Amino acid sequence: MIVDTHCHLADLKFRDDVEAVIARATDAGVVQMISVGAIGAIENDRLTVEIAERHQNVFAAVGVHPHDAKDCTPDRIEQLRDLAASKKVVAIGESGLDFHYMHSPPAAQEASLRAHLALAAELDLPIVIHCRDAEHRMVEILRETGISPRGGVIHCFTGDSNAAREFLALGFCISFSGIITFKNSAPIREAATIIPDDRVMVETDAPYLAPEPYRGKRNEPAYVTRTLKMLANLRRIDATALGAQVIANASRVFKLPT
Repeated sequence: MIVDTHCHLADLKFRDDVEAVIARATDAGVVQMISVGAIGAIENDRLTVEIAERHQNVFAAVGVHPHDAKDCTPDRIEQLRDLAASKKVVAIGESGLDFHYMHSPPAAQEASLRAHLALAAELDLPIVIHCRDAEHRMVEILRETGISPRGGVIHCFTGDSNAAREFLALGFCISFSGIITFKNSAPIREAATIIPDDRVMVETDAPYLAPEPYRGKRNEPAYVTRTLKMLANLRRIDATALGAQVIANASRVFKLPT
């Protein structure tokens, strides 16, 4: 059994068969899913919460993706605050810095990140962080602002061991996606071996980043088992034991029912 700590069930790619996708995940042993809004307009967050409220084993995170940070106005933060009143919302995010694609200016990304960190602290919720080619600046901001007492997760980790150690020192959990099944992911695979047991998580980021042998196809929460097996091999631990550890970690950070 395993929990998919990060997927996007409200994504347009799931719009026609989200119920079947959730059913396949459950059949595959995915006992809980955290569906993240954040991408695009606020309607995506609303739909994310609606999906979570319809399914006992689905929970939600709401936020503004760094790609859309230029649209993160005070009004948008207020709308996120209202959505977070749902008992099914267990985190704020994903928010962060993406200096790879740079779809929003760096200043807008940083302002959005700071607003999300403040909201997470205010609501006593963990923060879900997106960081791509921006580890140094991310660490600087987090050291300056601090994080919610509830901590948070660096989702879809793409850094190296040094970056992982920096985030661990700040109190974060580190989550690994299907990228670790790709042959060119050596630095990420190395980092996956140094994360303490009580800080490691696994995710799909579905419908994106499908693991091998599904790379290039639509990803689904059911495929998180592929990533779990690779992560277990890298850490030289039984996959069942690692799955149980990830469930315990997610339950602690996101306060999921056990």
